[in-house]
Amino acid sequence: MRHHPVQAATSMVGAMAIIGLIDNYIALIARDISLWQFQFLRGTIAVPTLLVLAAAGVFIVRPKRLWAVLVRNGLIAVGMLFYFGALAFMPIAQALAGLFVAPIFVLLISIFVFGERVGLLRITAVIAGFIGVLIVLQPEQGSFSLISLMPMMGGLFYAMGSVATQRLCPEEATPAMLLGLFSLQATFGATVLVALHVINPVAAPGTDGFLLRQWTTPQSFTWLLIVVQAFGSLMGVGLLIRAYQSAEPSFAAVFEY
Repeated sequence: MRHHPVQAATSMVGAMAIIGLIDNYIALIARDISLWQFQFLRGTIAVPTLLVLAAAGVFIVRPKRLWAVLVRNGLIAVGMLFYFGALAFMPIAQALAGLFVAPIFVLLISIFVFGERVGLLRITAVIAGFIGVLIVLQPEQGSFSLISLMPMMGGLFYAMGSVATQRLCPEEATPAMLLGLFSLQATFGATVLVALHVINPVAAPGTDGFLLRQWTTPQSFTWLLIVVQAFGSLMGVGLLIRAYQSAEPSFAAVFEY
């Protein structure tokens, strides 16, 4: 296992700086289109961008082990569906607090599944980081519901995908991982959109219809947010992948805080 702590730490901090900004746009996008249309449209922007850059010889997008990339990206894609879906129903502070249990899950998976030796310093750092997140975000305390579990489920799948990044895909090119992830998310989105068209459910107006809304024509401002989200995600998620490829997952996860 490769372990380049400086590269992992700087990549992760850069990723969080970008993702921490662009994720705020989801609550605005949710007023106009569905989660599934958002995933599809973002993918249709990101995937051609990667393919054009690959055709120009900027980088390689062919995976070395397709099955490993599919497993890793599948876990991350499911985790992000839970997280993005939660953003439509709760403040971003509350959703982030749930998602940020992921480093704790990474620690537990590393120890109990892979037998990784994790020192007291990393354990303390993860606990301190999570407490710090709660202090800064101050998530609202409301009545418990199944929806409140959505970001935590996102954190669990995200943690499994993060561990898989190092365990299964350490030598994969970052653009290849990005291409697989955004292609998978776009496919998820298109599949659910077709299903919604067949079922034809009644979707509530505004953010309450984020999960059940069928295809609509986005407003100009929504288009702008989707484009910014797509290109920001290419940079932010790319740095995130690079961070987990560069070091032990239990080390890289600390710097998400």
